[in-house]
Amino acid sequence: MTVTTRTLIATTAILVTVLLTGCTPKTTTGSPASTAPAAGGSLAVDDPNAPMPAPGTCHIGQRDGQPLPDPHCTPGAINSGVTQADINDTICKSGWTSTVRPPSSKTSKMKVASGNSYSLATDAKGEYDHLVSLELGGAPDDPRNLWVEPGSIPNPKDAVENKLNQAVCSGLIPLATAQTDIASDWVTAFDDAGLRVVSGKVCLRDQPTHCATGRQGDSD
Repeated sequence: MTVTTRTLIATTAILVTVLLTGCTPKTTTGSPASTAPAAGGSLAVDDPNAPMPAPGTCHIGQRDGQPLPDPHCTPGAINSGVTQADINDTICKSGWTSTVRPPSSKTSKMKVASGNSYSLATDAKGEYDHLVSLELGGAPDDPRNLWVEPGSIPNPKDAVENKLNQAVCSGLIPLATAQTDIASDWVTAFDDAGLRVVSGKVCLRDQPTHCATGRQGDSD
């Protein structure tokens, strides 16, 4: 996802305000657990043949006015080809996400099916989004990692993905931490990962002078 500098600054500012003013309980409604997270809270490994949830079985949740996917339908999944050891050759390398991004001819059909799963109107505005973004090693075409995120494009989640990528590529947090926290609740992912934005930079909350450099991979 490409965002302009102006949009990134604006969305980051909105996100910081949301995260620092505290979180209210999110509201989600469960659905059949056929695609629920693996035991122990770990994220599933990519499987493009994972079943799409049945129509009408998924429900959009929210935290602080931001949309969240149904965790039973869209728990997140990771790319088996991305590990902590190879981030410099994958998510931290410019141009890498284009090598794994699925073609629109495939995702367009998946988006329609996913929208049916969430009972969304066919003309509903939203982005077919990777919950664990490609720039964080998310599964490219696994239905468990994709959902129709309601709202404008780009959206506040884009800034979270970019900043988490910077944190991982700068060595502030492990890749697995970023993946787990954004899949669990993208709105609180910074706090859950022990991060905070200081003067436009993502830094460790307990070490506010230890911040990410400008090094990062692609935006998703």
